Amino acid sequence: MTEILTPRLLLRRWSDDDLVPLAEINADPEVMRWIGDGSVRDLEQTAEEIERMEEEWDEEGFGLFAVELLGSGELIGFTGLSVPEFLPEVLPAVEIGWRLGRPYWGQGYASEAAHAALEFALQDRGLDRVVSIARIGNTASENVMRKLGMVPERETVHPVYGHPLRVHAIDLTEYQA
Repeated sequence: MTEILTPRLLLRRWSDDDLVPLAEINADPEVMRWIGDGSVRDLEQTAEEIERMEEEWDEEGFGLFAVELLGSGELIGFTGLSVPEFLPEVLPAVEIGWRLGRPYWGQGYASEAAHAALEFALQDRGLDRVVSIARIGNTASENVMRKLGMVPERETVHPVYGHPLRVHAIDLTEYQA
């Protein structure tokens, strides 16, 4: 089982106990406003999302980690790596992404978890480049990207929803942990 410890977080694979807490995060319109078409997700959609995340781990050898607060053991969201199949123009690529529940915003958790995921990409999976994709206007996510050392690479449009996107990238051969 792949686990990563940071000073405040545990990044780990998914368990059955994660369904309800992730569904609560996915049900928050403010959390979901920048994701896909901005729709919230219900329990069944969240179960399907966790299943897809676990399948990616099995198929690719990487995926999105459940992020747990070390002090309390509560699930606060996810971070990690995935193939951004929704945006064929950037493929082949591996994307780093994150989603945290609103009570955990603004405390540096996304940056802390994402730094650990970048180290995992470089050291454990041997990736030499990672992208991150955000809707233009999602300044919180773009701030995390900058903290990771990622730089804007291109602007494009979501092929399904039509909203503007910015693709950031980092060359991990130059990454300083």
